[in-house]
Amino acid sequence: MDKRIRIAGIVGAIIFAVIIWVSPNSPPIPEPMITSDDPFVQVLATNLEKPRAIDFAGDKIFVTEKIGLVRVIESGVLLEEPLATLRTVNAFDGGLLGIAVHPDFTENHFLYVYLTYENNGKLWNKILRITESENKLVDTEIIFDNIPGSAFSNGGALKFGPDGKLYSSTGSVSDSSHGSQDLQSLEGKILRLNDDGTIPDDNPFLGSPVFSYGHMNTKGLAWDKSGNLFVSEIGPSKNDEINMVQPGKNYGWPEQECFGDKKFVDPLICYDPAIEPGGIVFYYDDKLELENSLIMAGLRGSGLFSLDVSDDNIKTKNIFSGMGRIRDVVQGQDGYLYLITSNTDGKAFPDKDDDKLLRILK
Repeated sequence: MDKRIRIAGIVGAIIFAVIIWVSPNSPPIPEPMITSDDPFVQVLATNLEKPRAIDFAGDKIFVTEKIGLVRVIESGVLLEEPLATLRTVNAFDGGLLGIAVHPDFTENHFLYVYLTYENNGKLWNKILRITESENKLVDTEIIFDNIPGSAFSNGGALKFGPDGKLYSSTGSVSDSSHGSQDLQSLEGKILRLNDDGTIPDDNPFLGSPVFSYGHMNTKGLAWDKSGNLFVSEIGPSKNDEINMVQPGKNYGWPEQECFGDKKFVDPLICYDPAIEPGGIVFYYDDKLELENSLIMAGLRGSGLFSLDVSDDNIKTKNIFSGMGRIRDVVQGQDGYLYLITSNTDGKAFPDKDDDKLLRILK
């Protein structure tokens, strides 16, 4: 696609979407590796291969690539050598998926990743704890294993909550599987773990890592200021959901999609036709006119969306488009939004520079 057309599309989408407010005390913006023609969109990295998730540690951005690489962007520059090269499986929705930086990273240098692998002809997922030093791998430890895997639904979202616990989403193995409803199975769950992979004493089911169940394929985790957990969830072909997750509650899959049965928790919003949500984050800064909004990456929706979840009549507003599929979004420590595209994932027509890490300044 002609670059001028792409940039024009970006400008048109964002000028009417958000307004930037710049504080005189804002931290300096590191020099990006590449700057687009649009002054409000900075391209920090290009030619990423099937990137899946991003997280921050100081001036470092860590990006997982589905093929098994953990990449590092430091002070706005993509480092040539990956932090880690991990053996994974080539599955459509499997591979190296989520990443989470430990809250005390400056002290312990711990990173956590969610990885799909094959054993005796079956797919599984595990959570690894990586120790790094000066962008080099020091140690790798499996802290949680034997999560059932699938070619098409592995969950894989990984985040530390405000309570300091590690939360992870798992996928439903198949549309016909009822493992999501089985509390003895790790399919279709939100898991809550200590940072060493052990089970917290205050989990809703004694001795179990399960925090909630009845999920299909959760791709995003985010907390509001009150500590409420929200998740974005991809449906089988439609009926994608945004849920507010409560401890021990059942969200219906596969017996219910979206609304209907009172024994299940209804989603806040159901998307039919599908929007295929990716990562989500609550925006809590004043650099962009999005304060207190839930920001959602859209894959099939091919854009970035804002939702006011405090309103019973939730509206989904497109605030950025023109770069194709968006896989994940986070708020940087500088108060701006960072996102990764997902045009090399086999479901789009990638540009010669795809995939990209972008910073949105307006």
